[in-house]
Amino acid sequence: MFKGIKPFIVMDILKKASSIEGAYHLEIGEPDLPPSPKVLKTLKEIANTSNIGAYTEAKGLKTLREAISNHYKIFYNVDVDPDRIVITIGSSGGFSLVFGLLEKSNIALQDPGYPCYQNIAYAFNKNIKKINVDPSTDYQITPKHLENVDFDMLLISSVSNPTGVVYDNDNLYNLIEFCKSKNKVFVCDEIYHGLTYDKEIKTALYFDDVFVINSFSKFFCMPGFRIGWMVVPEKYIKNVERLSQNMFISAPYISQVCAVEAFDYDYLDFVRDTYKKRRDFLYGNLKDIFDIPIKPEGAFYVWADVSRYDEGGFRFCNNILETSKVAITPGIDFGEYKTKSFVRFSFAKDIEYLKDAIKSLKNML
Repeated sequence: MFKGIKPFIVMDILKKASSIEGAYHLEIGEPDLPPSPKVLKTLKEIANTSNIGAYTEAKGLKTLREAISNHYKIFYNVDVDPDRIVITIGSSGGFSLVFGLLEKSNIALQDPGYPCYQNIAYAFNKNIKKINVDPSTDYQITPKHLENVDFDMLLISSVSNPTGVVYDNDNLYNLIEFCKSKNKVFVCDEIYHGLTYDKEIKTALYFDDVFVINSFSKFFCMPGFRIGWMVVPEKYIKNVERLSQNMFISAPYISQVCAVEAFDYDYLDFVRDTYKKRRDFLYGNLKDIFDIPIKPEGAFYVWADVSRYDEGGFRFCNNILETSKVAITPGIDFGEYKTKSFVRFSFAKDIEYLKDAIKSLKNML
């Protein structure tokens, strides 16, 4: 079980870059913007109370689950019963619960994709069925990919990490219908919802009663609060609650109270607009010096082919860190299918910072 769990290379790059004075951190997907002032105000207020260390019920505070339910109505015009919402310790807590819930073994994941899915699944003795994706389908899994795959659960991410791809609504619907027709479990990671720039995006809940996992870490700028949520099909609610009681007891009380105030849409518009400007800047500066197969439609990453400089993305990352002090993530961190010559840039930094990093990078190239 443990032998299959690989290191998360980006964290090793971060550690190395942190030891270099003046390094530019374009490797990690951590928002540099603070959360809404309403969240910070609540944090200060609760710090002065005596009830800061309380447990909540395993599913989370009712007020937070109702706020999330209201968010689905406002943001997507989708009705979600608060009873279907379970508050988790980040999105990772949600993946642990859904993998622990699955009685069967085979989980289909896209390659390239977020590496922690696979590693968390291995911790639950699951088998991974890699689905290779590339620009021919805009890095999206389609039903055709799955026709001859023996799987029990399909997990996709829209917006996708590392490519920044938003799944087409028609394709998302077709995948859900395919899984439903085959009696397979469908899970959608929607952690980057809100951070989309050019393309309409719908929650998978718009189409059916499926598993959706989300977090306050990205769009809501609360990564250190370690707070997220999952929406659970009604037939699984009791089992997820039982598993959560035993694995986590509850998500942190302080984080839950603060998260109630995170749905500050004026501020969230500012967050999205800020990252769109950064996307436009970084993509605009990288597209002529690297081969970029798809313009990122969301999240805060650019997926770039560096083979005109070096066939090995890992070696390229180490070289530019040492010569230009720019830290980026090698493509092999995200899978094995056509990732060797790729790297991932993060634009979770302000434009002046990105300008300096690009200048240093171009000087090295």
